[in-house]
Amino acid sequence: MRSFKAVSAVALVLVASAIVLAQDPVKVDPAHYKTLFENASVRILSINSPAGATSKMHQHPDSIVVPLTNAKVRFATPDGKSEDHDMANEVPTYSPAGLHNPTNIGTAAMSAILVEFKAAAPGKAVLPGSRPGMTLNVLAEGPYAMAYRSTASATFAEPAGTTHDFDQVVIALNAAQLSLAIDGKPAKTTWARGDAQFIGRGVPHEAKNTGGKPVDMVIVAIK
Repeated sequence: MRSFKAVSAVALVLVASAIVLAQDPVKVDPAHYKTLFENASVRILSINSPAGATSKMHQHPDSIVVPLTNAKVRFATPDGKSEDHDMANEVPTYSPAGLHNPTNIGTAAMSAILVEFKAAAPGKAVLPGSRPGMTLNVLAEGPYAMAYRSTASATFAEPAGTTHDFDQVVIALNAAQLSLAIDGKPAKTTWARGDAQFIGRGVPHEAKNTGGKPVDMVIVAIK
């Protein structure tokens, strides 16, 4: 027969697991948070919140949010305090891990892409200050990653077999014709605003601007 202490320990583990699960935004608020991609390195979420909508208390690890609209959001914390933040369209923000409950207090719906960093500690990769055929303007930076506002020129191309020693999440800011083939898989050739693709460190890929005009994007580069 199990001892009372053993049963209590199991119960505590189950309760703690339930609490952690309850704090996952995708679990507690699937109407506003949806998973676009997830692996051992990152989770990419789409956020869509009508004006006046309130989420539920949840937590994120360190993350970068990329707003796709202008928005005003009130973040309530478990201690009963709250802070209002203006979120500018297409301007990424780095946020440390934490627990909060956001409310869209603006007058219009808000939309964003959230990149969560899942590693236990930041990596050691050196992130680039420049890339051929592409402008890089750093807009957000933290221990795990850096977010660039980037424009791929009309002639931008990376040959087959190209690799980088950092992970990256590419988020389109406009409709575009850009071919991206990752690790021999079929290429993504047509992009809509908000489309996101993950390219792992050391993973061979090939990219080419096929639309004949510059392509705007946010690149989240992960150390």
